[in-house]
Amino acid sequence: MSFLNHLSADTKLIIAVSTIIVSAIVLTRVIRWLIDKSFLTASERLNLDKTRYRFFKNAVSLIIWLIAIGAIISLVPKLKALAYTLFAGAGILVAIIGFAAQQAFSNIVSGIFIVMFKPFRVGDKIKVGSYDYGVVEDITLRHTVINSFENKRIIVPNSVMGSETIINDNINDAKLCKFIEVGISYDSDMDLAMKIMKEIAESHPYCIDNRSEEELTKGIDKVVVRMVSFGDFSINLRAFVWTNDPFVVYEMTSDINRQIKKRFDEEGIEIPFPYRTIVYKNDLNKTASNESKKQ
Repeated sequence: MSFLNHLSADTKLIIAVSTIIVSAIVLTRVIRWLIDKSFLTASERLNLDKTRYRFFKNAVSLIIWLIAIGAIISLVPKLKALAYTLFAGAGILVAIIGFAAQQAFSNIVSGIFIVMFKPFRVGDKIKVGSYDYGVVEDITLRHTVINSFENKRIIVPNSVMGSETIINDNINDAKLCKFIEVGISYDSDMDLAMKIMKEIAESHPYCIDNRSEEELTKGIDKVVVRMVSFGDFSINLRAFVWTNDPFVVYEMTSDINRQIKKRFDEEGIEIPFPYRTIVYKNDLNKTASNESKKQ
C-alpha cells in the first residue's frame, strides 16, 4: 500500500486499467476452460450437442468484456465525462447506436434462433444458398464458420444464415440417396448397361441396403436402375444408390463412375458425345463457284 501511495495518479490509473484487462483475459480463458472440461465430462455419459455449449462460451466471453469495458470507462475521468455527455443526449445516442449496431444485433438474434431451433448444428454437413458444401465448425454471436471440403473457412453472418435456404444432409436422418446418371448410345444394349450399373453400385462398400420389409418381399433390388429419358443423342440411365454417410458421397460417386466407364468399354457399350460439323464460308463459296461453272 505504501508503494502505491507514492505513485502518481496517472500511473495508478494505468495499473488499474491494465489489471482489468489482464483479469478479463484470464477470467475468460478460465471460464472457457471450465466449460470445455464440463462438456467433455458430460459428453462421456450423454450424447450432447456441441452447438449450444460453443454459443454459450462466446456469449460468456462477450459479457466479461462488456463488464471490463464498463469498469475501465468508470475509472478513466475523460471516458467517464464522455459517457455522461453521451447519456445526456440519450435520444440521439440511442438513434446512432441503433443504426450503427442494427446488423450486429440482427446477427446476435439470428444466432440465438439458430441455437434454439437448430436448423443445423456444429458438425453438420450443409449448403447455404450459393455457398459450397461444408461442415459447420462453429457458431459465434456474429457469424457461422463453415469448413468447406477444400479446407477453406467460409464466414457467413448469422443474419444471412437465417434468411437463406439451407440444405442439411445430417438433420434427423443422415442417409442419402445419390443419383448416378449415365447416358448410353441408342445402339448400345440398354439392359446390359443397367445390369452393369446395378452390379457395380451394389458391390461398393459405401452402398447400403435401404429397402423396407415390403420392398424386400416384392423382390425390389438393392440398387434400382431406371431409364429416365431420351436425350438428343443418348438414352439416359439413373441408378439410385443409398449411403448412410453424406461425407463419403463424393468418393463413392467417383469410384462407381470410374468402374462403370471401364466395364462399358469392356462390354462395348458406348457413352456418346455430341458431334459438330464445322463448315467454313470460303469452302461454301468455292463449292458454289464450281457448280456454276459446271452448269
